[in-house]
Amino acid sequence: MSNSIIDYGSTPPIPELTGDPADKGHLTNYRRVYESSESAVNKDGANALADYFAMYDALNARKVVVKARDVETTFGLKIRNEDVAEFCAKHGDRFIGFAGVDPHKGMKAINELEFAIRELGLCGLNIQGFENKLAINDPKLYPLYAECIKLDIPVNIHTGANFSTASLMEYGRPALLDEVMGHFPELRVIASPPGWPWIHELVAVAWRHANVCIAVAAVRPKYLATPSSGYEPLLQFGNTVLQDKILFGSAWPMQPVDRAVAEIEALPLKESVKRKWLHDNAARILGLDD
Repeated sequence: MSNSIIDYGSTPPIPELTGDPADKGHLTNYRRVYESSESAVNKDGANALADYFAMYDALNARKVVVKARDVETTFGLKIRNEDVAEFCAKHGDRFIGFAGVDPHKGMKAINELEFAIRELGLCGLNIQGFENKLAINDPKLYPLYAECIKLDIPVNIHTGANFSTASLMEYGRPALLDEVMGHFPELRVIASPPGWPWIHELVAVAWRHANVCIAVAAVRPKYLATPSSGYEPLLQFGNTVLQDKILFGSAWPMQPVDRAVAEIEALPLKESVKRKWLHDNAARILGLDD
């Protein structure tokens, strides 16, 4: 598997997984921010899905993570666990799914998560706190964190700025994750995207806590080597003390996957570290090699 990649975050171009545009008004500003990057992606048209599969074939992708999400209470949007599970089952073992539940739904969310893992075969939980309008350390999330430990699954937690002007940046502040890990040291966390503009905070949290990893997702990898971008600490620490804690995620269609992989390969990282970022770390964290 030395030449394989694992993409920790991609949205297949089918309506069930992209969501109804009428329910995505809170994300309108994302399209402005990512306009240039998304313009390089073919996500529409009759051949979009075939091109999507061919793209991962060409990259020799071992696994691609597809995430559900439920933000019905705040914004009326739900990417159903059942649809993610169906897509993964239909298109072979390359695709694996994370569940999405709405923390505002209380016990119903706990039950939905358990069903998604035990019955649908999903393998993690996706929390987009800014869409739920909840900070990382909000008490409403604590029952879900406890359930993730019970189910022995990782949780994806949105960290760093978001570009929705209908929400707050502060919900994703990495320092809040430090408090959560103090309460739940067994919780396996993948912080994604990687914390900008509080990169040093997230590096410190990942360094302090054995079970916190960072996904370089929804950001062009070239910026990690761009002076004054703010991402430089990821390169410095990700090549040394955090080299076993960094994952690659394209967040397709926010950027072309092949370009993002090429930019990882071009970073001034040790060759062994590049393989860890692109494949080995995710394989271990997702339990693929158990």
